[in-house]
Amino acid sequence: MPLARAAILIFLASFFAQAQSGLQSLDGPKGGKIVYGKVDGQSTEAGAMAAVLHSLHTQYGDRPQVGRVFQVRGTNSVAAFFTLVKRNQGNGKVAGMLIASSAGSKHVEAALLSDDAARFGSSINPMLTKLFSVWHPGGEVPAAARNSSSSAATSASSGAAAPLHVHRTPDATAQVSLPDGWTVDPNADGGGTIVASGPNHEGVALGYPYLAQDTNNPAVQRTMAQLRAGGLRNTAYAKALYYPYGADLGKTFVDLLQMQRKANGLGAVEVKISSETPVAGGARCAHLLGQIDAKDGHGMREMNTVFCSGAPGRFGSFMNIAYHTAVPVGVAEKERATMAAILSSFQVDMAKVQGQANAIAAPAINAIHQIGAEAKARADAAHAAEDAHNRSVEQRWDDQDKHNQAFSNYLLEQTVIQDNEKGTHSTEWNSVADAMVKSDPNRYEYVNTPNFWKGVDY
Repeated sequence: MPLARAAILIFLASFFAQAQSGLQSLDGPKGGKIVYGKVDGQSTEAGAMAAVLHSLHTQYGDRPQVGRVFQVRGTNSVAAFFTLVKRNQGNGKVAGMLIASSAGSKHVEAALLSDDAARFGSSINPMLTKLFSVWHPGGEVPAAARNSSSSAATSASSGAAAPLHVHRTPDATAQVSLPDGWTVDPNADGGGTIVASGPNHEGVALGYPYLAQDTNNPAVQRTMAQLRAGGLRNTAYAKALYYPYGADLGKTFVDLLQMQRKANGLGAVEVKISSETPVAGGARCAHLLGQIDAKDGHGMREMNTVFCSGAPGRFGSFMNIAYHTAVPVGVAEKERATMAAILSSFQVDMAKVQGQANAIAAPAINAIHQIGAEAKARADAAHAAEDAHNRSVEQRWDDQDKHNQAFSNYLLEQTVIQDNEKGTHSTEWNSVADAMVKSDPNRYEYVNTPNFWKGVDY
């Protein structure tokens, strides 16, 4: 066994306590390692995942970068993809998938599939097939059924994730992992956004922006009055999205989608939201599940969307961002894991996005400064729109960065605390943080997500 793989297996075995007689380890059919078993001392999926990630951090000296956690439909399992660098073992890069499943009262099982990051895209699907042919959390499987590996593997493979390859936008602002045969829309491939479609009429729109104008804002109301009076024709204001901030996020997503399609000369779509779950963090976000019919002849698609709405700027503009996947219901069962893997793999370089926004805004701002007093009202409105847009983009990514860090802290059982005596922040394990605050509450206090310091806490 190569040393790198042996080190991974030794670590995994050290995580699952020796008292766990059900510990199993497997070699992946095309590389990688699989270890699964009961997680002692944990009673929830979140606790089990946090324990594994904590151990990974301790083992390799690097905090795992965790993607979005998603529910494995039709099961008690949740899963997430992660990457890390083996800081104390030659800086090798590891990618993996962590699955946790409630198998009964105070009984949680977990499985960890990992491989070298460069090979993980091709080895994950065979590893999933092999894992689910033998792992059935929730109860023992009769030997006869366990030996029927061909039928079990066939069933598992119908829902396994397809091999993925990385696509980066031409401006290097974002990247996502997509299966073979997918096509990226060149007109929406940059600025932190990726839109792509699959051979079976699947589709994703990741980091897709909806810039709206808050109809509760006085400046926006004045603009709307000008539009009603016939002014501002053939300007950006005539095509802008006007919508009240603070409405239900599911309704906001549907309404903005319909408004934007109408503005672009497209027909309405049918959307049925079956589930809306708030997502904790600095921004207002919700996880939306349901169905959508684009009226393109391909019928209903299963929809999985994370939708976030940023706070309005001074002049009423507020940015909304969608991370959206859709797959025809006829192939949804087979491709659900693949769509979740695509959604989890999306990454954005916030610094480059903000740099682009600044570069685009600069000429407009310079031009506005040259406009004479006779056009001041129109210039102020244009300047306000540009300024609000830039602040929205910056706030959007900053809020998302804080949210991602807070979620990572939760999984790793960590807390940010403030030392009022020194005026500093630090991230500590929950037990250490609790002890510090209890010992001297005047000096130490917990720090909530919105108050994280950039460059220190995230």
